[in-house]
Amino acid sequence: MPVHELAQLTWEEVRDLDRAHTVVVLPVGAIEAHGPYLPLDTDVVIAAAMARSGARRLAGRGHAVLILPAFAYTAASFGAAFHGTLSISGITVTAVIVDVARSLSEQGFRLLAIANAHLDPEHLTALNEAVKLARVDRLLPIAFPDLTRKPWGSRLGDEFKSGACHAGQFESSIVLSEQPDVVREPVRRSLAPNPASLSQAIKTGKRSFAEAGGPRAYFGSPAAASAEEGRRTIDVLGGILEEAVLAELKA
Repeated sequence: MPVHELAQLTWEEVRDLDRAHTVVVLPVGAIEAHGPYLPLDTDVVIAAAMARSGARRLAGRGHAVLILPAFAYTAASFGAAFHGTLSISGITVTAVIVDVARSLSEQGFRLLAIANAHLDPEHLTALNEAVKLARVDRLLPIAFPDLTRKPWGSRLGDEFKSGACHAGQFESSIVLSEQPDVVREPVRRSLAPNPASLSQAIKTGKRSFAEAGGPRAYFGSPAAASAEEGRRTIDVLGGILEEAVLAELKA
């Protein structure tokens, strides 16, 4: 089955889709500091890669898939002190996602899948709230595999599971695979590992990268990243999205 990108279609081409049997995928990221070597749209790059990988898998199973333009503006308070980070309220994020789901429902699409790569706590809360509200409003079902929850995060390698994974080996590898030209390689290779666990810091009440032990907005081991690892990780992320969609379709 085909994979389409909404932004590249005409309205008549969308009209003629078999919308009742089409899975819609929304890549979700942020404009946020990712160390001194990755671009501010790193999460968007990762989310788009996850969306494409999951879409290919679903198409291979016979599902028609439509990928939406990425949603890039969201709650990013942990990085707000770093220049270039753009943060909006979680309430706004929830409202936008619900409105997108409502519009898709009105057009008769089967399901919305969220390919999310941004892990700020307020952002994740906003997405989970949107899923709940869409269900209450009887909109189309939303598949949202929250990578910070079981079983998804356990599949993403030791650095991710340690919580020291913002702009580290995990994320840098994916960007090296997808857009190597945007990585500031001399800087990346020069940086020492930062083993501070961002997830543990969040649990103890820290509210910014600096408070969590990341004064340059990175955690983990960026110098250990590789494009090969990135390709493997994208495949895992695609599998996670596929599994979440199939489970929702069966529900």
